[in-house]
Amino acid sequence: MTKAASAAAKDLAAAGVTGVQIAWADNNGIPRSRIIPVGGLAHAAGRGVGVTTLFAVFDSHDAITYGHPGLATPSGDVRLVPVIERLRRLAGQPALAWAPGRQITADGSPWPYCQRAVLERAVAEAAARGYELRAGYELEFTVAPAGSEDAVTTPGHHGPAYSPHALIGLDGFIATLLHDFEANGLGLNQLHAEYGPAQLELSLAATDPMSAADDQLLARQTIHAAAHAHGLRVSFAPIVSPEAVGNGWHLHTSLWRKGTNVLGAGQRQEAGMPVPGAEGAGYVAGLLRDLPALTAVTAPSVPSTMRLRPGYFASAYGFWGVENREAPLRYVPATELLGEDHANVELKPSDASANPYLALAAVLTAGLAGVTDALPLPDPIGEDPGTWSDPRRQEAGVVRLPATPAEQDAALVASPRVSGTLGEDLLGAFRAVRSSDRKWAAEHSPAEIVAAHLWRY
Repeated sequence: MTKAASAAAKDLAAAGVTGVQIAWADNNGIPRSRIIPVGGLAHAAGRGVGVTTLFAVFDSHDAITYGHPGLATPSGDVRLVPVIERLRRLAGQPALAWAPGRQITADGSPWPYCQRAVLERAVAEAAARGYELRAGYELEFTVAPAGSEDAVTTPGHHGPAYSPHALIGLDGFIATLLHDFEANGLGLNQLHAEYGPAQLELSLAATDPMSAADDQLLARQTIHAAAHAHGLRVSFAPIVSPEAVGNGWHLHTSLWRKGTNVLGAGQRQEAGMPVPGAEGAGYVAGLLRDLPALTAVTAPSVPSTMRLRPGYFASAYGFWGVENREAPLRYVPATELLGEDHANVELKPSDASANPYLALAAVLTAGLAGVTDALPLPDPIGEDPGTWSDPRRQEAGVVRLPATPAEQDAALVASPRVSGTLGEDLLGAFRAVRSSDRKWAAEHSPAEIVAAHLWRY
């Protein structure tokens, strides 16, 4: 690996690159990084760069919590190692290249708090059973002029939602995004003005889980740089106003075995609706079974729980549906036009405060457990249960997803599959961080909570 890193460093230097940014996401989904001179890339690939162990217990406000016994002192160091095969030159920051990092101990052994390693382990376990996951993110974000403190009263565009007119004033920014995504090796499906105030959405092409998580980090770096170049700033925060629609980072996944998408293969009609075959149904049922615990990982921040409200297409209740945009699990079926490969399930309670490696690992583990257990899938719901009476929801077995951080924590602990995916050490650090955020939020108003998180992501 050091030989490949040395060759890459020479090529980058010849192209005018002077530094390499090694990035990772912490337990709040916030990207952290180290920049090294390009000439030090080979050394970093072999021995890593020293970082404190305490990044695992940073909360969303950069406070360090010592609430987890495994990381209860300021002592300790780990090595951050760049993943050379994912090295990219940053088109919007031409003096820099970018690579995701993995965290190992000082003697080179695995570190239990490395989120990337959790996903690597989940992918390997699935592969040993003959399965692989395909995943792609939809990223929603809010645009505002540079220096703006409020993305709603000083919006980057004035709508209308989904209209080409909304983007005319952002022509330069959009052109840069399209160019930089391609130059940075990011597959982009589409981009448009979304429903929320000054909101845009773009979708990344589906790929393997490791690449999907890496691409999510690289995409937000690319978007931030493009916005800065055009006098703008963007917010990926789960909610940008207590009254407005929030930003989701919807996660689309499909499970594959021997080159076949099990969500599309065996699809059949029930009551006039397309539903997945037995294996695909088990995958969706596994996600549904662990949905409360999954949201504790895929939408874990205090603003996340504020976003997951009834009537906001944010998925407040636990159920699944076919192309139902109020459903937290939206089945996108195969069609004659698009084929079996197109079938996937969208997880809507997902946002930028989630660590993408942990989110994907939890989804893969929960879904695959449903296949293993041959879980039956209940009937899909084509309505919004938020408009139903309590007795009707109870009769249909539809319950509210965790609406508070404390409820999320309880759901996480109650699921042996999701909590087990993180492992005892990382689970302890993750819960300590969530507890620190919860205590901070208890002393602040909803408006203060929104403001404090607005530009964190």
